[in-house]
Amino acid sequence: MQKPFTIHTNGPGLYEFTDDIRGWLSGQGDGLLTLFVRHTSASLLIQENADPEVQVDLQNFFHRLVPPTSDPSMSYLTHTYEGPDDMPAYIKAAMMPVSLNIPVSAGQIVLGTWQGIYLFEHRNAPHRRQVVAHFMPG
Repeated sequence: MQKPFTIHTNGPGLYEFTDDIRGWLSGQGDGLLTLFVRHTSASLLIQENADPEVQVDLQNFFHRLVPPTSDPSMSYLTHTYEGPDDMPAYIKAAMMPVSLNIPVSAGQIVLGTWQGIYLFEHRNAPHRRQVVAHFMPG
């Protein structure tokens, strides 16, 4: 069973889509859920979903770790013609997962109390990102 999910982004940040996955899996049994983002400048994360400051801090950390190519510390990069956020987005996506495997029990994703599933957008412009979900009954 597969389903594509479209996530609309408005620039860098974490976009939670846990409830979309829960709704899709409703009524299923036990198995394994695989999620895969179909883009080279976005990532997937399972992360804290109770305090929004966590998402802000994560975004700020990765921005500081991999700043735009307009930052003097990034002058060594050669791929710059798609904008100052493009190559840093590829680097961030190379550092973070682009797929996740999550156990499913009685049709419920097995996450911790404060965990949510996020698309981490690394580009500045709004995008329509696709995440493909695959559920394999077990």
